[in-house]
Amino acid sequence: MAAAPVAAGSGAGRGRRSAATVAAWGGWGGRPRPGNILLQLRQGQLTGRGLVRAVQFTETFLTERDKQSKWSGIPQLLLKLHTTSHLHSDFVECQNILKEISPLLSMEAMAFVTEERKLTQETTYPNTYIFDLFGGVDLLVEILMRPTISIRGQKLKISDEMSKDCLSILYNTCVCTEGVTKRLAEKNDFVIFLFTLMTSKKTFLQTATLIEDILGVKKEMIRLDEVPNLSSLVSNFDQQQLANFCRILAVTISEMDTGNDDKHTLLAKNAQQKKSLSLGPSAAEINQAALLSIPGFVERLCKLATRKVSESTGTASFLQELEEWYTWLDNALVLDALMRVANEESEHNQGASEENGLPHTSARTQLPQSMKIMHEIMYKLEVLYVLCVLLMGRQRNQVHRMIAEFKLIPGLNNLFDKLIWRKHSASALVLHGHNQNCDCSPDITLKIQFLRLLQSFSDHHENKYLLLNNQELNELSAISLKANIPEVEAVLNTDRSLVCDGKRGLLTRLLQVMKKEPAESSFRTEHGPEEGSLSHLSQYLGRRFWQARAVESFLRGTTSYADQMFLLKRGLLEHILYCIVDSECKSRDVLQSYFDLLGELMKFNVDAFKRFNKYINTDAKFQVFLKQINSSLVDSNMLVRCVTLSLDRFENQVDMKVAEVLSECRLLAYISQVPTQMSFLFRLINIIHVQTLTQENVSCLNTSLVILMLARRKERLPLYLRLLQRMEHSKKYPGFLLNNFHNLLRFWQQHYLHKDKDSTCLENSSCISFSYWKETVSILLNPDRQSPSALVSYIEEPYMDIDRDFTEE
Repeated sequence: MAAAPVAAGSGAGRGRRSAATVAAWGGWGGRPRPGNILLQLRQGQLTGRGLVRAVQFTETFLTERDKQSKWSGIPQLLLKLHTTSHLHSDFVECQNILKEISPLLSMEAMAFVTEERKLTQETTYPNTYIFDLFGGVDLLVEILMRPTISIRGQKLKISDEMSKDCLSILYNTCVCTEGVTKRLAEKNDFVIFLFTLMTSKKTFLQTATLIEDILGVKKEMIRLDEVPNLSSLVSNFDQQQLANFCRILAVTISEMDTGNDDKHTLLAKNAQQKKSLSLGPSAAEINQAALLSIPGFVERLCKLATRKVSESTGTASFLQELEEWYTWLDNALVLDALMRVANEESEHNQGASEENGLPHTSARTQLPQSMKIMHEIMYKLEVLYVLCVLLMGRQRNQVHRMIAEFKLIPGLNNLFDKLIWRKHSASALVLHGHNQNCDCSPDITLKIQFLRLLQSFSDHHENKYLLLNNQELNELSAISLKANIPEVEAVLNTDRSLVCDGKRGLLTRLLQVMKKEPAESSFRTEHGPEEGSLSHLSQYLGRRFWQARAVESFLRGTTSYADQMFLLKRGLLEHILYCIVDSECKSRDVLQSYFDLLGELMKFNVDAFKRFNKYINTDAKFQVFLKQINSSLVDSNMLVRCVTLSLDRFENQVDMKVAEVLSECRLLAYISQVPTQMSFLFRLINIIHVQTLTQENVSCLNTSLVILMLARRKERLPLYLRLLQRMEHSKKYPGFLLNNFHNLLRFWQQHYLHKDKDSTCLENSSCISFSYWKETVSILLNPDRQSPSALVSYIEEPYMDIDRDFTEE
């Protein structure tokens, strides 16, 4: 038998075996051990030594083994592919071989996906596995990158058709064979090179899908400023390509460490921020800046997000692309359903092409309206996500200005009924990586993504008034005039040409659907979204949660009486109380969002408290409400804070209406009692610790501080501290609570007094100057045991434990 050729690039003669190959064959006279070849190949891939490719075997040997092992002739095809793909080849024969390999892998990948990626039996070796094991993946990478090699000043070229075949085979191998995607992700030069293949419309879809999967598993985020000619690449995309490109951008502009996750401890976040400051901008921040520097980029995204369905194109070529690249929707089941719809409805859409100015096509190749709608929904998800991330980035004000100028909000308002909040189909379509029990259809996910965008847009920004129309802005002015209070400056400064048009603004539409949301609406899927998928949500929650969050963001910042009354007149308070009390909502996340919204709606507003008292008009209802509050103070503490602050303000006002509310409102009477305040204070301090503080529960610390700051104003701070000390002893834990509070306040100083921290949110939400916050914390941390307002004065010496280092490395 002829000796096997050595691996390409080894430098040895074609008729000699390399030492590594001989060693790998292990003394079988130059012949691999029959039952061990696949194991040796896998070992060679892991170590980079020994058997790694088909080219290390002779064709005769591979043919002999194929008869026994049924490898579908893939190793022999790879051997031929290597021979016909050398630098001086015309690639014609090479492409023919790829055409033979492709169907062997694509059918397997299709079956793999449609069977929900069930693991293949260990006793069999799928075609994709054999293809990878005999070096097919690395060979295709080399072939694709041949154009980057210059020979005598000239660059090699391969056809788009050949590139397309290579990309399809690579993707199918990634789908079926574990570890291939991660290996490709480690080839940074290859990942960068892939972007250049998106310049061709013929290879765009395949390239974009492969890049998306690779970036989803890549350990280090790619930097877009390393992509050659990024600006011209993106600028030359048509709208369809740009929409699909947003799937890639979703991965490249989101922080990989999920730094905004509410579940990450503040200690860890602070440490990460310190590290980031020394390292400079993150890759995600660099990528965001790179995109914003592309002329017209945000404008085109706004046009995509607001484009009406009737303007989308549907041609025979689109359906053809669907058939040959079934993975573009990330879910073969979705595609199957769409194609069935296409076949069933095509006969009813004979005139669709004429209505949309499209060329005449047969009924079978027309794109039915239902598919066009799904098409719009799928890519609008990605576009809205990218805009949302940019709105939360360092260039937030720049992005805000641009999306206001390009009328994103009025455009979304016009799409609200027909696309965004249309009644979703009864199909069982789900997004990639999710199971059939999830409330994660594209329709539902679009709604949630839309709500997240509204939340980011409104949060602490004066542009939030663009969510209204001209008539509603006039209503805000009338409310201020009637109450004899100055109009909000942001309302006066709002550019009326950029607000919503039509009978209702976006905020009013949102309130309408919020009130109609069924009580059984899902609150949370059974799992978070797949890593690297479009959502990147730390918690993938239901519509009711995000509806409440979006409306609450409109109220955040400096409390506006006119904003509150605008929402109160539309029955929002009664709707929230119905959900909390009458339907007895059980979801913690939804309850938290309702309590936060209720707090912002009622804060300092005597009319809101009158409405509350009118709705909660029996002791039974009030007890249900208190039960909901006390079931989890982490969720309800913001409401407790707002009611406490409101009570303090009302008590200092001389007004008949206020006096009436103080005398009648059960909630104000309940909060006014010192035992109630002490119970809240004790529990708020007891349920949090420095090591477990997160963005979600740090509000408990600030609420406890509000209670003590108001006590300090009334010169009752020593009383409250003495009562805390007594409660400690009654619980048989002397010193435990106050030591914990001392540590929490030390952390508060480190966290909020950092020069990069924005403390205005604490000031605006409480109407207490930040200097008073700082002074109160300093007084409580005073080391003088003779000070009646210092925590140490109430911790007995044997239980003193305040110098412990709580920082994390």
